[in-house]
Amino acid sequence: MPIYKYRARTKDGRIIKGAVEAVMEDDALDLLSEKGLIIVDLLETKQKKVRRFNINVGTIKHKDLVIFSRQLSVMISATVPIVQALKILAQQTTNPMFVDKIIEMSNDIDGGMRFSGALSKHDKIFSNFYVAMVKSGETSGKLDEILQYLADQMEKDYDLVSRIKGAMIYPIFIISGMVVVGFLMMTFVVPQMVKMLEETGAELPFLTRLLVSVSSFMNQYWYLIVLGVVVAIVILRWWIKSKPGKVTWDAIKIRIPIFGGLFKKIYIVRFTRSFATLIKGGVPIASALAITAEVVDNRAYEKLILETVDEVEGGNSVATLFSNSDIMPKMLSQMMVIGEKTGRLDDVLERLSNFYSREIDNLVGSLTSLIEPLILIVMGVGVGGMVAAIMLPMFKVAQSIG
Repeated sequence: MPIYKYRARTKDGRIIKGAVEAVMEDDALDLLSEKGLIIVDLLETKQKKVRRFNINVGTIKHKDLVIFSRQLSVMISATVPIVQALKILAQQTTNPMFVDKIIEMSNDIDGGMRFSGALSKHDKIFSNFYVAMVKSGETSGKLDEILQYLADQMEKDYDLVSRIKGAMIYPIFIISGMVVVGFLMMTFVVPQMVKMLEETGAELPFLTRLLVSVSSFMNQYWYLIVLGVVVAIVILRWWIKSKPGKVTWDAIKIRIPIFGGLFKKIYIVRFTRSFATLIKGGVPIASALAITAEVVDNRAYEKLILETVDEVEGGNSVATLFSNSDIMPKMLSQMMVIGEKTGRLDDVLERLSNFYSREIDNLVGSLTSLIEPLILIVMGVGVGGMVAAIMLPMFKVAQSIG
């Protein structure tokens, strides 16, 4: 978080100097004004980046945030002071990592920092989207409603991801099992059977010779194959995390056959749901779009949304660029135009989010139904080819004996 150095005049006319930590310059001004200081100079200082190693980062689960938001909403609506509410939550929370963060936020707020500022210090836990919503709740005086709404939206996001993961577990399990069994067969079982066939002295057909060659290579160099797979996975993960790799991978994901349509709908749901939530929270449209661009987590959509920010700041419609883009459905841009004209853009976006969520459910169900027979076909071809390669020489031996 930025640190602002200030020079200010106290009520009795004295000039004092100091520093204050705040998210933005306006927040620093507000914090100092609340202390009764008249600002003379305010300057943001550039901090050197310090690399911190924290083994606990990432241990706070999505469920922890949902419970935190919902319980804090209830206590704030019951007029419990936020510092006291956070201390109560720290006692109730079972995740020790999260307890430390809640106590730290409580101390920051007790020291004069805003809740949104305290949250922004923990950007590995609370996203820009979450902080912006809380900040809008502080401004509007509806922090309890905003926190409740955030909890609801996070539960919807979690349910969406869980449904997709649940539908993919069976195909991934079957494919993984096929790969492992095939590898073991080719490495240990097939060589023994082939040895028996070679002892008969019969001429082996092409399919059997191919099977023998593959099996022999896997038997001798299985460690190279395993190492190659591991190295390939590591390189692929590194490439996807790199800037050019991320751009290329995101473009590939929305254009690959079968799954491309599913990825598009997932990103559209993220966009419509997050954008609607921010607008309902009172965040200006341009700021809401900039935050949503990060939430979508796809560079192609992020680029389009950030270009839309410039359009909006120039006085144009939100849907201007969407209507000419091949990654946004025509229905979405048309409905957004209607929402802008009627002043109900947040309601329209929420309806679109619900519509595309149902589309994802239907598509996931269809993909699951399609993948299962494809897996059976691949298994049948693989097992049939292996059996044919082994049985053909046996039939030839039997015929020669007969």
